[in-house]
Amino acid sequence: MKTTAVLLAAGQGTRMKSDLPKVLHPLCGRPMIWHVIESLKHAAAGKPVVVVGHGAEQVKAFLAESADCVVQEPQLGTAHAALQAESLVKGKADYVIVTYADMPLLRGETFQRLVETQRLNPGPLTLLTVIADDPRGFGRIVRNANGTVSAIVEEYVATPEQREIKELNVGAYCFTADWLWPALHRIQKNPQKGEYYLTNVVELAVKENMPVQAVLHDDLIETIGINTRVHLAEAEAAMRARLNLEHMLNGVTMTDPASTYIETGVMIGKDSVIMPNTYIHGETIIGERNAIGPNAIIRDTTIGNDCKIFASVLEGAVVEDGVDMGPFARLRKGAHLGKRVHMGNFGEVKDSYLADDVKMGHFSYIGNAQIGPNTNIGAGTITCNFDGEKKHPTEIGADVFIGSDTMLVAPLKIGNGAKTGAGAVVTKNVAEDTLVVGMPARAIRKIDRKKPA
Repeated sequence: MKTTAVLLAAGQGTRMKSDLPKVLHPLCGRPMIWHVIESLKHAAAGKPVVVVGHGAEQVKAFLAESADCVVQEPQLGTAHAALQAESLVKGKADYVIVTYADMPLLRGETFQRLVETQRLNPGPLTLLTVIADDPRGFGRIVRNANGTVSAIVEEYVATPEQREIKELNVGAYCFTADWLWPALHRIQKNPQKGEYYLTNVVELAVKENMPVQAVLHDDLIETIGINTRVHLAEAEAAMRARLNLEHMLNGVTMTDPASTYIETGVMIGKDSVIMPNTYIHGETIIGERNAIGPNAIIRDTTIGNDCKIFASVLEGAVVEDGVDMGPFARLRKGAHLGKRVHMGNFGEVKDSYLADDVKMGHFSYIGNAQIGPNTNIGAGTITCNFDGEKKHPTEIGADVFIGSDTMLVAPLKIGNGAKTGAGAVVTKNVAEDTLVVGMPARAIRKIDRKKPA
């Protein structure tokens, strides 16, 4: 028995007061519609059909090949929106989930339960409900004595007695497909609003003496729908707490989860410790036994095992095992630190590779450079890689000692075992095992490197 999903995403979202379509507002690093589609994969086969309207081109551009899109124009209510999917879905599924793209906290397990309940239901639909003291404008659920649903009463037409009902319509449904499409055509236009409402399907089923089932959900937070920036912040906090819980259950220590911000998709290995005020974003992978933070910002970065990242910023970087860096160090896009690299405070690396066991002192900048193993970069060293028009490379060999406050004017090559004196301005290539000093730097003698025993 095949189940497919129809996702309603055509609304204007005027209360968000934004030029960005509501369903594209980010939640823990991904647009809210992305979260709904990921959850639906647990219960529905194939691509969902997304009904778009406001900001249709932006939404379609984001979804690309992940969904089939259909435009609702004009926008005449939720039943009219669902009906736009008929040509893409009719005859291709036994059950149809219909839900909204602004409910990103609903889990895949919840959709699975909705479908499983409908498969046992002789009637045409099952809907998701929740108990709440604050109705937030949701429709009230009226039940029959046998527990089936007799009506969904919208708040604006509810009697005072009906307004006291605590069971609310969440806005997630599972239909028997053969019944859904004819039923949508039979829904009458609301005389007060001039629109066609999906909730009227309950009335149609009841008139046909067909049972409507409800799955009463026990997690109110999961049913948060987003209509304002306030709701978005509530959902962000709930999603963040969920993600942090998953990481901790997988063996990650968080000394203060409430002040730890980790986006969807981040991977962290066991026995790593994430300290307060740490932000981990994007396509980031962190290995095992690391100490991250406090006050670290990491985006689109891969970190190996046994590293210490203290109060530093890493973006688009690769950090191998055993690295320690910070505080206040920065890795920019293309930075790659080899094993056991030490990077001091207020250092910065961009588009460069520091090989194993390099030590980079504080207040240094390394850009467009390749640095060999066991090299020491003294405090205040700068690779002068930009001449005002182009970036130029610096190549530093193995076992090199760069003295404090050295200016390396690229393009430049420094051979293995070479040394620069403090304050040197190096404008020409330096041969192996050569000491250069001065401004501009000049060679003064050869160096007798100690050979390994």
